Amino acid sequence: MTSSLFTAERLLFTPAIPDADAIPTIFAFPNEYSVGITSLGYQVVWATLAMRSDIFISRLFTDTHEQLPRKPELLGFSVSWELDYVNILTLLESLTIPIWSHSREDDQPLVFGGGPVLTANPEPFADFFDVILLGDGEDLLGNFIEAYKEVRNASRQKKLTRLAQVPGIYVPSLYEVEYLAPDDAVKSIQPISVDIPTVVQKQTYRGNTLSASTVVTEKAAWENIYMVEVVRSCPEMCRFCMASYLTLPFRTASFEGSLIPAIEKGLSVTNRLGLLGASVTQHPEFETLLNYISQPKYDDVRLSIASVRTNTVTVQLAKILAQRDTRSLTIAVESGSEKLRQIINKKLHNDEIIQTAINAKAGGLTGLKLYGMVGVPGEEPEDLEQTVALMRILKKAAPGLRLTLGCSTFVPKAHTPFQWFGVNPQAEKRLQFLQKHLKPQGVDFRPESYNWSIIQALISRGDRRLSQLLELTRNYGDSLGSYRRAFKQLKGQIPDVDFYVHSNWSTTQILPWNHIIGPLPQSTLLKHLADATSHFSSPQNELPALV
Repeated sequence: MTSSLFTAERLLFTPAIPDADAIPTIFAFPNEYSVGITSLGYQVVWATLAMRSDIFISRLFTDTHEQLPRKPELLGFSVSWELDYVNILTLLESLTIPIWSHSREDDQPLVFGGGPVLTANPEPFADFFDVILLGDGEDLLGNFIEAYKEVRNASRQKKLTRLAQVPGIYVPSLYEVEYLAPDDAVKSIQPISVDIPTVVQKQTYRGNTLSASTVVTEKAAWENIYMVEVVRSCPEMCRFCMASYLTLPFRTASFEGSLIPAIEKGLSVTNRLGLLGASVTQHPEFETLLNYISQPKYDDVRLSIASVRTNTVTVQLAKILAQRDTRSLTIAVESGSEKLRQIINKKLHNDEIIQTAINAKAGGLTGLKLYGMVGVPGEEPEDLEQTVALMRILKKAAPGLRLTLGCSTFVPKAHTPFQWFGVNPQAEKRLQFLQKHLKPQGVDFRPESYNWSIIQALISRGDRRLSQLLELTRNYGDSLGSYRRAFKQLKGQIPDVDFYVHSNWSTTQILPWNHIIGPLPQSTLLKHLADATSHFSSPQNELPALV
């Protein structure tokens, strides 16, 4: 145990003194301390629990932990990266807790989880968790603890039945999944008894006080950073984007009531400030916020901004960032093809992207990082040529500006209009095409691993049968070969890898997450899907049974 990690922390909240009968709770992050403590979601949940006198909380990471209770009643995991499931299983074993929820006894802790990965599609992990919290923690967490206290001394089954009544709390073992065949699609998802809700609604916090760091430490992956959530969700609604669709509606932090007090509090302990959100510059008072941070008293502040809407990049913004020790800016353009951006609802034109590069350079920034994607539904080979052409134009328009293109493969995500599409098997070749044509032009091309995209798609579209596959793969290592080996071993018991990854699914089939209700009804997602496919230039890209 490395206590020096904890002694380096500067807390921005006051932990409560636990009551004599406080609930012994372990709150884990399934990765190293430096990664976990940099997660704003983890920080906020930990602080929320630590400020309650009815909870006695201890933190657990893969490389360190606080003193753990001998008999914990609750064990929570914050999950923000798919492949961290391996560490979840390892941590459970280190605490001598069975990895399968059905094997746990009355005197063992309830294992709960939350975070973006589990909220989107909890099914591949369903058999490892007793309880899954879907959505924003602000109200959900308190309701969970209060309901647990009512049944604290009851049997495990009674606890789970009571918790399943709380909006946003999903108890996987109380739902039965049937399949058309062992290796076919889902036939039905039903609660096992009438007192269990048929669907679980993701919880959405609608207040205007958003999250801010509860701890600052030099041991974080981003050293001494203080993070403030400026906006939540994104109004753009790109058709593939879970960060927008799953977290709707778009909410902004109150400027006077939340943002300024939070920033002042953070800058009293550190000079490194991170503004977080999927589309930070779309806060209605973003310019006022920039002017506030431009005050001379904050001259030594290092500023980082998560993601910037391309057409909001002014020379003034670039100047302020350059003065605040930021050298480059990140924008998501997805493609150089106007047609493809129309398909995905990216309201952006090439001249705006070019102007962004010009403004970034004029403001004193030295680099511009663009995010692109290949394999997007409706993409044709000429769309890739247009991406190459755009990068060439940017080089000419802003000579000397270092250009980086980070590029991923399209991965279908639950609760988005593109959830029915599979991964394009041509995507790997398309990444290689861009690599070949961009490198000679001096563009730093950084493709995300295609194999990793395959694994991501498998998990993002997986059903409950994948739990056994995931358990097998961790013994083989997390390469694509391990997954193929595990599929081979389970042949006939679960569908093959192509079913989960590459198949276009019918819009009439039951999806693994059909019983999880996101912000928008399926009828709206189908409308958005129809709008996207209306821009396709060749019909073979379209889905079967589009209703």
